[in-house]
Amino acid sequence: MKKVSEIFEKARNEKRKYLLEPEAKTVCVEYGIPVTKFMIAKTEDEAVKSADKLGYPVVLKIVSPDVIHKFDVGGVILNLKSSLEVRKAYSQILSNVRKHKAKAKITGILVQEMAPESTEIIIGATKDPQFGPALMFGLGGIFVEVLKDVTFRIAPITEADAKEMITEVKAYPILKGYRNQPPADIEAIIRILVNTSRLVMDYPEIKELDLNPIMVYKKGAKTVDARIILE
Repeated sequence: MKKVSEIFEKARNEKRKYLLEPEAKTVCVEYGIPVTKFMIAKTEDEAVKSADKLGYPVVLKIVSPDVIHKFDVGGVILNLKSSLEVRKAYSQILSNVRKHKAKAKITGILVQEMAPESTEIIIGATKDPQFGPALMFGLGGIFVEVLKDVTFRIAPITEADAKEMITEVKAYPILKGYRNQPPADIEAIIRILVNTSRLVMDYPEIKELDLNPIMVYKKGAKTVDARIILE
């Protein structure tokens, strides 16, 4: 994976302990992990052109090596439905970030499609000093935050392991379809888990990986946010 190796090397050369979100999402794409469509804008006009190309609504996010927690500094604005809203949001994000970190290096603004609401899942990986990479799976929102309804496996995993992880969580019936909620694409989740396993095995310098949320639909899935932290 030449492109992936180049991304990790660039981060190391810049003495960064984490990948910028466009880098993390590019790594995901290279490993067959589906993500929301995105483009990088360096100017307000570029942001509008990107939004027009991706189709509304869109999300704007700050891209900066000095800003890890984008929401905390007002670096994310959701559900923008017109070029006028994109222009306002672009200026607002830059202003918000400058207020919190006046000297922050800003690489650009990420323009991303707004993924339709659906069943949310979370997939993560952490590097255990003794056992190596461990994968985590759970449903998003309250199931992770309050109920701690997650399951773990040591990488590498097989498709059978991935299926077991999915069926082990208490909230599994929701994935099969619940009331007005259509069934989620279990095969898509299995592929993401197996491909995430391949990624963390191929690149042992990954300390933490967080795909949250992943929107899972009746057919297919889209990773909305991707975070990769390096050793």
